[in-house]
Amino acid sequence: MKLPAGFSAAAISAGLKSSGGLDLTLIVNSGPRFDAAAVYTTNQVVAAPVIWSRQVTKEKIVRAAILNSGGANACTGPQGFADTHRTAEFVGSSLNISSGEVVVCSTGLIGELLPMQKILDGISALASELETDSLEHVARAIMTTDSVPKIAKIEINGVSFAAIAKGAGMLAPALATMLSVVMTDAILPNNAQEVFQRVTDRTYNRIDSDGCTSTNDTVLLMGSGASGIALSAVDFEESLMKICTSLTQQLIADAEGSTKTVAINVTGAMTEADAVEVARACARNNLLKCAIFGADPNWGRVLAAVGTARAAMDPLNIDVALNGVQVAKASAPFADRFSVRFDDRLVSIDINLNLGSSHATVMTNDLSHDYVHENSAYAT
Repeated sequence: MKLPAGFSAAAISAGLKSSGGLDLTLIVNSGPRFDAAAVYTTNQVVAAPVIWSRQVTKEKIVRAAILNSGGANACTGPQGFADTHRTAEFVGSSLNISSGEVVVCSTGLIGELLPMQKILDGISALASELETDSLEHVARAIMTTDSVPKIAKIEINGVSFAAIAKGAGMLAPALATMLSVVMTDAILPNNAQEVFQRVTDRTYNRIDSDGCTSTNDTVLLMGSGASGIALSAVDFEESLMKICTSLTQQLIADAEGSTKTVAINVTGAMTEADAVEVARACARNNLLKCAIFGADPNWGRVLAAVGTARAAMDPLNIDVALNGVQVAKASAPFADRFSVRFDDRLVSIDINLNLGSSHATVMTNDLSHDYVHENSAYAT
């Protein structure tokens, strides 16, 4: 799959994963512009690559990104940061660019140093294998517990966008155990960081699989300007919304152990922030998620979860619908709960607070035996 104009990339197996799969990738922006924006985890405990990359993207110039799976390089002390610095310097020397223009991203097990010789040998190989049609390989190289690569592409008014993402667990705001790179040959606007933050808040930060926030989350936007086209403000933001929405839908659909994808739609809120707060309270309620897994139309668990949210509400006037069946009206029984069907993977929970006009949707999934099993022995 082809990258936008101005970009090239390569992916290899550097021996970081015991599976032998692709685990190291290099994305290079050859310009003529090197504009960038980025959003990172809100976890106070962050990985060495996040500390490094935050400083890089403050300058809004990124010429390359090196990403590895098979190890998070988080909670690794001064040596872990030195390894990140060394990685960026090695990429810089391999490409004849400044290390201060290289974003470094890692994902995998926390608390283990990376095998640096394998990383450095891998970078040397990557620098000589750069191609313009390697999007799928790049997406596969950042996978950890993902079962499929996450890829999105759109074309608009002579401009191309292509993006990759990984993440299947620790999927919760802000972001996830997630890495994502969005590439475009458009000329980025001066307020790209502001727009990208806004888009991220309404896409990546509206998925909440398990309430866990990772140490490595990074979403990077790179613009080459190779098309010579600057989209209108509306088209630029809408394009980012489309491509990031596609990725987030793929992320939640591949959440660890999930059998159901759940859309929690809150309407009638006083503010959008209240709507998000209510939806998130439901997304993080294990009793509710267990009910979804068991196809149990237990709407009482929805109301109980709503009541824990720090949001304006009238607790006696809340409506709930499950898969289109209004099972509660004014916080009391309405339609027969057993008329709700759970035949499809997608489950909708509609909550009307009946207070205002604001709304929001948070995507989550059920809580299954497989999720517990997969996360009970991650380090072994």
